[in-house]
Amino acid sequence: MRTRRRWVAAAAVAVIMGTVLHGGIAAAESNGGVRVMPLGDSITEGTQIPGGYRNGLWQRLAANGYRVDFVGSQFNGPPSLGDHDHQGHPGWRIDQIDANIVRWLQVTNPRTVLLHIGTNDVLQNYHLATAPSRLSTLVDRITATVPAADVFVATIIPLANADQESKARSFNATIPAMVQSKVNAGKRVHLVDMHAALTTADLIDGVHPTAGGYDKMAATWLTALRSVPGSIGDPGQPARPIVGVQSGRCLDVPNTANGTQIQLWDCHGGANQSWTHTAGRQLVASGGKCLDARGQGTSNGTQVVVWDCNGQTNQQWNVNANGTITGVQSGLCIDASGLGTANGTKLILWACHGGANQRWTMAAATS
Repeated sequence: MRTRRRWVAAAAVAVIMGTVLHGGIAAAESNGGVRVMPLGDSITEGTQIPGGYRNGLWQRLAANGYRVDFVGSQFNGPPSLGDHDHQGHPGWRIDQIDANIVRWLQVTNPRTVLLHIGTNDVLQNYHLATAPSRLSTLVDRITATVPAADVFVATIIPLANADQESKARSFNATIPAMVQSKVNAGKRVHLVDMHAALTTADLIDGVHPTAGGYDKMAATWLTALRSVPGSIGDPGQPARPIVGVQSGRCLDVPNTANGTQIQLWDCHGGANQSWTHTAGRQLVASGGKCLDARGQGTSNGTQVVVWDCNGQTNQQWNVNANGTITGVQSGLCIDASGLGTANGTKLILWACHGGANQRWTMAAATS
């Protein structure tokens, strides 16, 4: 557990400073889910709004029962973003991404790639006549390196400057035929019309989206991903509150920091009280963190906390027909400490005894 705490401290610095660790490869977060690489420039990185579209996409995936693992050599975003890994590079053009893509793919081996690139080619007026062929070459390099991956190629979002927007539209107009040519060749390439999802009113500085604009991107990515079976795995159950039989109060995450102990609180339908029971028997909060037996504890009194999802058995739970929730590793029941029913009562593991403070109901879905 001390090792995990040291990693979290280092990761926190990376989130705040936007630094890259370990000689160019970020200290990766992984929950064992379907590996998805967000790939592109500052719009993928999240300039102006840290995390960018990845915030809303992560929340939607978790709420709909999908377990994904964002991958890439970069690492940034707010604490509420459950996985900070990505491959977004502010200021980069298509050729710069292409020069590095094979190494990145070999390191991370993504199952799915979300590609939004070309904005800086337009902004820098960089050999625009050949930009479509550079994009085609990049897509070919991705499919050759990870042939089993689904590659989602987005048109670039609008630009506020009229001349630059005209050039962006000309570039975008070439993408559907390019994507279709890859499909005709048997490649797993898909078109995403991201330009149509936003307007210039969704831009904070004429180039980068507002929070609402990034959220529109997130919704558009999710729709595209769900249209391709397997690209983000199979969903578990929808997010639902877990309500104590004795207290009538909900399992509540006070904040998303690793190690935060779960408590009872009046049910209010918020995201911090919504849980998804996945096919891997994890209980995932809508913020993307997993219910965890702290320190891999197996004794009475072990704290029940949230932690980055890692797939270990101390994060696996059986939701039983008698209303108990038992740890796969410990066999102990989730228990309202001291038979407590008040707001703020902490949850622990305890030997199962059938009491009402150890019985829970999964309420109606919240999303």
